[in-house]
Amino acid sequence: MTIEKFQIISTAGQRLSARLDLPADGAPVAYALLAHCFTCSKDVKALYHIARALTRQRIGVLRFDFTGLGESGGDFADTSLTTNVQDLVAAAESLAARFEAPKLLVGHSFGGAAVITAAAAMDSCKAVAVIAAPADPRHVARTLGSGAEAIAAHGEASVKIAGRTFTLRKRFLDDLRGLDPEDLLANLNRALLVMHSPRDEVVGIENASRIFQAARHPKSFVSLDSADHLLSDPADARYAGSVIAAWAMRYIAPPANAEAPEARPARET
Repeated sequence: MTIEKFQIISTAGQRLSARLDLPADGAPVAYALLAHCFTCSKDVKALYHIARALTRQRIGVLRFDFTGLGESGGDFADTSLTTNVQDLVAAAESLAARFEAPKLLVGHSFGGAAVITAAAAMDSCKAVAVIAAPADPRHVARTLGSGAEAIAAHGEASVKIAGRTFTLRKRFLDDLRGLDPEDLLANLNRALLVMHSPRDEVVGIENASRIFQAARHPKSFVSLDSADHLLSDPADARYAGSVIAAWAMRYIAPPANAEAPEARPARET
């Protein structure tokens, strides 16, 4: 695949750093958005391998850093699930302006919760794939332990996540309280692929069961066997990407008699 820089302007006016992964052998048949896990970035190896597998099926992939993370502007402390969804919508609009709107949304962990929530705001979206996603986004608040109590008591607090320190504000917790994840899934109205490892020690496999049961058909489940939560073994990430690519083509590829979209020259924005 070829990788090009791509910038997005968020709803709040921040510049979001992104990479557009394109197939090396012709114009994409469709485009996808890839959402990273909580406090991660677009550059984690798992996302690279997933994007590479998608481009092999001629699916263009836009992966980006959410506000306040990686190389994107803004303050992470001001973010929430709602702002993540807004970032995804802004990314979709930027992609549509230069190429075409995304038909596939892929989310890892908390990014999975974000793409399920964002799908309703994207008419172009035909399919959603989630990897190691929590059935209830409020799972993130529970993993903060005493940090969540400190945030609620003081309005903000510093918490350690995967060995790094982040500041979170009460807005993050308040934003999660009004969610109805089962209603979102029941009304997703898109094909859904749920991928999860039974050995995931961060987001347990029972979350996959709850997501699958709440969603309506068409829906599919694929076990990631011995993979860890972050898909740190490249073989697991490549497998996940290849399965998503093969599954998604049923829903996002144009009819066999349709002409392939004309390639447009890419440029950094």
